[in-house]
Amino acid sequence: MDETEVLIIKSPVLVLVGPTAIGKTELSFGIAERFNCEIVSVDSMQVYRYMDIGTAKPSLEEQKRAPHHLLNLVNPDEPYDASRFATDALRAVKEIHERGNIPLLTGGTGLYLRSLLKGIFDVLPADIKVREELQHRLRQEGREVLHEQLCTVDPESGQRIHLQDTQRLLRGLEIYLLTGIPWSVHLRRQQEAISPVQFKNIVQFVLQRDREQLYQRIEKRSGLMMEMGLVEEVERLRSMGYLPDLPSMGAIGYRHVNNYIDGVWDRPTMMTHLVRDTRRYAKRQLTWFRRDVDLHGYDPQDQDGVISHIDRWLKNRKV
Repeated sequence: MDETEVLIIKSPVLVLVGPTAIGKTELSFGIAERFNCEIVSVDSMQVYRYMDIGTAKPSLEEQKRAPHHLLNLVNPDEPYDASRFATDALRAVKEIHERGNIPLLTGGTGLYLRSLLKGIFDVLPADIKVREELQHRLRQEGREVLHEQLCTVDPESGQRIHLQDTQRLLRGLEIYLLTGIPWSVHLRRQQEAISPVQFKNIVQFVLQRDREQLYQRIEKRSGLMMEMGLVEEVERLRSMGYLPDLPSMGAIGYRHVNNYIDGVWDRPTMMTHLVRDTRRYAKRQLTWFRRDVDLHGYDPQDQDGVISHIDRWLKNRKV
């Protein structure tokens, strides 16, 4: 890419990532209040309207503590992907800088963050008819048959995508059917691309804590979501016409409650699977972030350490 095509962003940008339930929210407010930040959500589920409890979306009271961006962008039956996130997030970052504030990108969707910082150029096609055909096959034939097909046409993605990850399973097959090229090949091409945006002053943090402590927090949060009315939230979504076979309704929490509502699981079984699958998801997030050498690791309770780090960085950053 010609250097003149690259957008250079010199104003400061902060990043705070970590797995689900680790404690990003409270620390993000401490950072935002200290450095006059506006928060940009890096979460693939919080973009959906009406899906609040299962996505751990900041409450209206919490959103008053700092301006938030990229929440409630689309309805649950609308497509949203990393490429669109990169466009939306870049717009938010530029607008925040124009107001003289600092963007704080925070969340747990590593692919979305990478799409903004590293770039996604090989924009992958989507086709509603192909997706509907695959969803029909999913209902008729089951996940196992589709997963076996994915393993045949794209062994690398088949190994990476869990059998229960319906959204990515269907997406992997959709990409192959539309392009004839495995999703894993597209991803390698994207990783080798040069981003059209360069952030000259960015500091990134990842939150880390003892694995057992994290698992205990996940179990506690899962129970709290039920107390807050996750079952009622899913019932309300279904009454609005958002059916269980939508990718958004197949996400962790929503998939589990749908199975409970449909009588596939009783409540104890639903909770067991919810906690187990959330733990597995957190483990995948940890693995993803562990590969990123640009991330500075901190315990969520070490707010003073993170703030001191940002203070030093702001004083020494390039102008």
